[in-house]
Amino acid sequence: DVMRTSLLTGLLTTLQTNLNRQQARVRVFELGRTFSRNGDGYAQPLRLGGLAYGSAAPEQWGERLRNVDFFDIKGDLEIVSAPRCLTTTRTVHPALHPGRTAHLQLDGAISGWLGELHPRLVRHFDLPHAPVLFELDAATLMYHALPVGKPVSALPIVRRDIAIVVAEEVPAGAVLAALQEARAPHVESVRLFDVYRGPGLTEGRKSLAILVLMQDTSRTLTDTEIDDTVAALVRVVSDQFGGSLRSQASQ
Repeated sequence: DVMRTSLLTGLLTTLQTNLNRQQARVRVFELGRTFSRNGDGYAQPLRLGGLAYGSAAPEQWGERLRNVDFFDIKGDLEIVSAPRCLTTTRTVHPALHPGRTAHLQLDGAISGWLGELHPRLVRHFDLPHAPVLFELDAATLMYHALPVGKPVSALPIVRRDIAIVVAEEVPAGAVLAALQEARAPHVESVRLFDVYRGPGLTEGRKSLAILVLMQDTSRTLTDTEIDDTVAALVRVVSDQFGGSLRSQASQ
């Protein structure tokens, strides 16, 4: 462990210890230094690692029992990172599941990784199912600029749901990032709330349901301004990803 390059092995060892003691739902983390080569020899960054295994929530009557997944932990990390912007991009990692692994980016800079344990290692450790693990650079995570407050507007917030069809290989995160970077007028936030695949769509295509919230703090937006803003967002997806509105793709 003295020259370890990742916290992953220690997290898995701790998981095994807990499972051997009949702990079916495990949440563990570790803060420690790892070692890696750089231009000056070796770096010793302080890293934060975590592991989640078992049911997403404690057993109860009000929620269906399911195992914790990639998106549960991604959501937890987004909350911990706020108000900074945490995004994910596809990547590969030898210890993680191909297709269920991502770089973690804080304000656009790669800070770590997140993913499910590789099936080969799930079998090696004789686990009933895969844990979800992450590792982040602690220095970038702990840096927080003071948030700037702003008054709550008395004017209405406008909501528009946009269903955009793109190729299956287009990451939803890349679409959201492009929409946010476009800085369309009056847009307060852009969020993904559903992904649809199935009847009504061409094979190899998926529909992304995106929530757009718009507001002007000094006046009420007109219908023309709202429609123009939505059209501008759709053009971003069309130009960068070859996407289109689902209503048009179905025609």
